[in-house]
Amino acid sequence: MKASKITSNKEKLVFLLEGCTDTFANTIRRMILEEVPTLAIEDVEIKDNNTALYDEMLALRLGLIPIKTDLTSYRLPKNEDEITERSAQCTLQIKLKSAKKGVVRAGDAESADSKCTFVQSDVPVVKLLSKQKLDLTMTAVVGQGKEHTKWSPGMAFYKKEAIVKVGKVKDPKFIADSSSDGVFTLKAGSLSVNADKVNASHLLNYYAELDEGINVTYTDNKIFTVESWGQLSCKDMLTKSAEILFEKAEEMESEL
Repeated sequence: MKASKITSNKEKLVFLLEGCTDTFANTIRRMILEEVPTLAIEDVEIKDNNTALYDEMLALRLGLIPIKTDLTSYRLPKNEDEITERSAQCTLQIKLKSAKKGVVRAGDAESADSKCTFVQSDVPVVKLLSKQKLDLTMTAVVGQGKEHTKWSPGMAFYKKEAIVKVGKVKDPKFIADSSSDGVFTLKAGSLSVNADKVNASHLLNYYAELDEGINVTYTDNKIFTVESWGQLSCKDMLTKSAEILFEKAEEMESEL
């Protein structure tokens, strides 16, 4: 199997997998979504809340805000006692207190670990009116997406690599005008394929239906996309998923 990067930025990584089966690609996808651990708010102790949001709605909102996670310092809890006793290896305390009129944002919270804070500091939590107060203590716990989606570190998906070839097209201008995602452009009266737009396109089969001169085929290679919600980098998500898969394979081998 061979992997080669296509594009990458802080939140998204796209790469090509060659010599890879659908089963393996889907296994990595599921490892990322379900097994890679992250921190997320699990318990909220509300000392004061006279805002417009009910306590349970406020807690739900906080639980879905991603938290930066340092997997070198935190791990999954081994048992329920570690959560109850607030073990520093798998739980994190975050406080949020305000009595100031205006919007309370995620960035106003104070984390016991400066490396692990809410990813989007400008996310609004609740709006305070005059004389309203908010005072709460949150406990973030390391968990996995298979238990609740709030622990999923991001999104992972793949599709087969497409090959687009252009023959004799009846109306090149019509195809170029119909190409809303930039796959085709008109140059000197001829239809040109923008190769860098093909991988991201979801309209290839539609284009093939518009004109018989457009031929779309698919190889066995996979275009794999990883998008991070911000708890972990895309590289960390892939690395951790590979480690987990390796551990599961070793465990299975030992049981045979």
